[in-house]
Amino acid sequence: MATEILMPALSPTMEEGTLAKWLVKEGDSVASGDILAEIETDKATMEFEAVDEGIVGKILISEGTEGVKVNTPIAVLVEEGESADDIERSDAPAAKDDSKPAEADKAPAPASAPAPVETKAPEPDWPEGTEMKTQTVREALRDAMAEEMRKDDTVFLMGEEVAEYQGAYKVSQGLLDEFGARRVIDTPITEHGFAGVAVGAAFGGLKPIVEFMTFNFAMQAIDHIINSAAKTLYMSGGQMGCPIVFRGPNGAAARVAAQDSQDYAAWYMQIPGLKVAMPYSAADAKGLLKSAIQDPNPVIFLENEILYGRSNDVPDLDDYSVPFGKARIWREGEDVTIVSFGIGMQYALEAAEKLAEDGISAEVIDLRTLRPMDTGAILNSVKKTNRLVTVEEGWPQGSVGSYISSVVMQQAFDYLDAPVINCTGKDVPMPYAANLEKLALITTDEVIEAVKQVTYR
Repeated sequence: MATEILMPALSPTMEEGTLAKWLVKEGDSVASGDILAEIETDKATMEFEAVDEGIVGKILISEGTEGVKVNTPIAVLVEEGESADDIERSDAPAAKDDSKPAEADKAPAPASAPAPVETKAPEPDWPEGTEMKTQTVREALRDAMAEEMRKDDTVFLMGEEVAEYQGAYKVSQGLLDEFGARRVIDTPITEHGFAGVAVGAAFGGLKPIVEFMTFNFAMQAIDHIINSAAKTLYMSGGQMGCPIVFRGPNGAAARVAAQDSQDYAAWYMQIPGLKVAMPYSAADAKGLLKSAIQDPNPVIFLENEILYGRSNDVPDLDDYSVPFGKARIWREGEDVTIVSFGIGMQYALEAAEKLAEDGISAEVIDLRTLRPMDTGAILNSVKKTNRLVTVEEGWPQGSVGSYISSVVMQQAFDYLDAPVINCTGKDVPMPYAANLEKLALITTDEVIEAVKQVTYR
């Protein structure tokens, strides 16, 4: 059956690109991993690999075409024996049936969230009757920074491309125009350098927000974060604090390979002196970032590239914030507790929706902050459901789920009716190839299988 090849999203913020050059022609046989074309974006020219095998039956977009929207059909793969007439008849259904799987190949998470994702928590962080507005996570983060910068002129933003380019992922859009170059500062490409400058500024009484283009690059600055920012309050006997926020995308994005796909949640969660937040929704992104900026301690604020463009309801309040150390119950249930955070919530919520169709009632808890962690919410839920599954994209050894398991074993062992299962990413460096990357990431089906194991279904 003919399969359409869609214009890929080479980054979560890409909306269109230039099909610079075809490296195959009609009639060529291709296998998964073969280079099909070169795609130009505003940042780089990247090679586009085949995900499926077949024969290039028709090229729909000629090379050199500019402004090709993401997910536009650019070519058609056919099987042996199919003709151009077969392609014509299969064009429409292929576009309809294959668009979502093609998106899934380019990102570690499905693009759309089911209706239950919007289920309100039993105890919302805003007063009943509060007017809501729809925002993307990107917009919510920007508003949080802008509101705190308006209130406190010691708050400033620094990082690579945060000013003139308005953020590598457009999170700081409009901030340079409003606050000027003194408070929205473009830095050289040296994380070790500008993180050190920011920590020194925090020691001096300012409140820096440091944006890392990705937390993978924060490896260059990890000495400043752990040995200076996190420990100085203790080592100075409480005389010198470090009110600073380190924020930026964390974890897997889409085909950026092993060095740029790591999840640092469990790394930073271990460090006394740091606070660690990893929001999922736009409301939590805004509320937690405002709390992070106001906090007198150093905060690691882990975002996700895939989530930046997702939209949720955000309370339309003058000063909305979310306290650290308070989990959110997205969905109440009776049969099993599923605990996650960040983009892992997507898999947890999708699994809960599908499990409900099989008569399994799952309670879904979003930790929101990992240090401090609301272990009380987990324990209370486990005492009700008697079963626990944790979900995260990080590696299995030394995972967040492993720590949660130890807490539950020590404090709620008698309530467990089954072993705790930790769902994680695979114990391998992240592959570059799209088909292998997909296999390395946690999936909704794996969460469902884990729940069925602990419920003996």
